[in-house]
Parts: sequence; structure tokens; C-alpha cells
Amino acid sequence: MEIDATDRRLLTVLQKDGRITNADLSEAVNLSPSACHRRVQRLEDEGVIAGYVALLDARKMGRMATVFVEITLQSQAEDLLDAFERAVARVPDLLECHLMAGTADYLLKIMAEDTEDFARIHRQHLSRLPGVRQMQSSFALRTVVRTTALAV
Repeated sequence: MEIDATDRRLLTVLQKDGRITNADLSEAVNLSPSACHRRVQRLEDEGVIAGYVALLDARKMGRMATVFVEITLQSQAEDLLDAFERAVARVPDLLECHLMAGTADYLLKIMAEDTEDFARIHRQHLSRLPGVRQMQSSFALRTVVRTTALAV
């Protein structure tokens, strides 16, 4: 799919305000409302726009601790990777899980209420993940940059 400058302007505005009306969006990117609607529909149909969400404020939801967990598995056997990925997908409070290149096999991002809550998550969920050889947790002291917007 070809993404031109107008598509990029649309995507930039939509990433900042996914609830913007078509009329306001068309005005912001200098398109007619019908052309704007067609382009957004095409971007949705092609999967460039994967969906629309409400972004919650973690602190206002009582989640004060951002924890990054590096996990190294006992082996890289495909069946072990599959079992780990199925199990980790069921961990509550997990925001992200990435298969990594480097020293750790996986990097997890977890939001917890505090250190005690993370200890509970670790005890009830992380320590039960299959095939884990080593786990290292790091608590974020402060978030310097946070965005969901891709550079377009």
C-alpha cells in the first residue's frame, strides 16, 4: 500500500486524537470530508490503522510501578518458546512481551500498584512460567518519554 503525504497527515492527527470527527479531521488536513472519509476507510481496510483505543492513565488507575522483566529460558526449543508464549499471554498486568535478540530471550513490561503488588504478580504468575532459567526485574524510577504515536 502506498502511503502519501496526505495519508501521513491523517495518521499524525488520528494518533493524537482518535475521536476527532471526520469534519474536523478533514479541516485539519485540508481535504473534503468525503475524500477524508475514503482515505481513513482505506487505511483501516488495509490494516495501517489497526484499531482505536482509550488510553488510561496508569497512575489514576493505581498502577504506580512500571517493571521491566528480562527472562532467559532454559533452551530455545520451539515447543518451549510456544509454551512460554501461551502462558505469558495469560499473565494479568502484562502490557507487553517481546522476543528479544541479545542476552535475554524475552522482555516483559508490567504495571503494578507497588512493589508488594509486583511480588504477588511474580509469585502467582511469573515464577510459574514454563522453562524459565533466569529472571531479572528492573523498576522504572521515572518515565521520561511515553508515546503511542509512530513517526509518520
